[in-house]
Amino acid sequence: MKKTGGFTLQFWLLCLSSFLFFSSFNMMIPELPDFLTGLGGAEYKGYIISLFTLSAAISRPFSGRLADTIGRIPVMVIGAGVCFIMGFIYPAVGSVTAFLLLRFFHGFSTGFKPTGTSAYVADIVPVERRGEAMGMLGVFGSLGIAAGPAVGGIIATAISQNAMFYTSSVFAIMSVIILLGMTETVAVKRPFTPSLLVIPLNEVFEPRVLGPSVVMLLSAYSFGVVLTIIPDFSVHLGIMNKGLFFASFTASSILVRVFAGKVSDRYGRITVLRVSTLAVVFAMWFVGTSTGPVHFFTAGALLGIAAGMNSPSIFAWTIDLSHPLHRGRAMATMYIAMEIGIGIGALLSAYLFDNQAEKIPLAFNSGAFFALIAFLYILLLYKPPKPVADEA
Repeated sequence: MKKTGGFTLQFWLLCLSSFLFFSSFNMMIPELPDFLTGLGGAEYKGYIISLFTLSAAISRPFSGRLADTIGRIPVMVIGAGVCFIMGFIYPAVGSVTAFLLLRFFHGFSTGFKPTGTSAYVADIVPVERRGEAMGMLGVFGSLGIAAGPAVGGIIATAISQNAMFYTSSVFAIMSVIILLGMTETVAVKRPFTPSLLVIPLNEVFEPRVLGPSVVMLLSAYSFGVVLTIIPDFSVHLGIMNKGLFFASFTASSILVRVFAGKVSDRYGRITVLRVSTLAVVFAMWFVGTSTGPVHFFTAGALLGIAAGMNSPSIFAWTIDLSHPLHRGRAMATMYIAMEIGIGIGALLSAYLFDNQAEKIPLAFNSGAFFALIAFLYILLLYKPPKPVADEA
């Protein structure tokens, strides 16, 4: 396989597919609170993210097992395919109940696509460059997270929300088309049978990756807060484009992701995570104290730097600890923890916020609190498992 920039062409195609996928479902997020409010469901804003992440978490054990059996690529296609279909259904939604059900089913997309993507990257990237690779993959995902809301906001404002939903579907199908030309990395595949969906409890969770999963859960809580509260916080500060904070957050995240991945390859995942979790603590507090656009966007940039250090280190740490034969399961376990963290963050922050602007700092301080627990866990409680070679 031809290499470009030290990585294979397949790796870069996967990064492009990831960009399109994250753009697809993120472009609608800043507009969904208003969409739900228009349906009469303002009090259910916390469910916009939490239902999405709930179904993603439920699907992770299945996507992990399928990624290890039928292949990484089919799992990625399923995830992106869900996004493609959902974009055509949102315009037909006419009630709060239907909207919440749709959010639940839409979450299956992220339950599948990132699991297959991460396992595929782990298969094709050298061990000594895992952190760097996860950082670069994160750059493209972050670009999607930034570009999606920006593009979606422009389309929703200039044309309509329905046009935004249809554009989301276009981005999703483009991410699938890229995957169709890639080579599967699972050497011994099994054909799909319904029995593959019957998963014993001992295959739902990979105990080897408990450490990174705990840190991910506690850190991801903050992202649930951001996704839920930032649209209303933006309006409260007089910022009508609700995607601008995410652009600030993502731009700074991109700048540090590859660097942080290389540092974690050289100095260790734990070292980087001790710094990044403390950075999340400060950044969440700082966001919550915002009183104007400059403060707000600066705080978003600081939070992006913290996230840019955090995510690739956790992803690489998960791969480091996983057994090669159960890499899909390991990534699924870590992603389940992420979805639980985001979901709890969305629900609890919405409860703390209660649609009252004066309570916004409390919601963001709760994110700082959980990030502090993550730091203390790494510093005082974490014990590494035995090397994988001992179990081979």
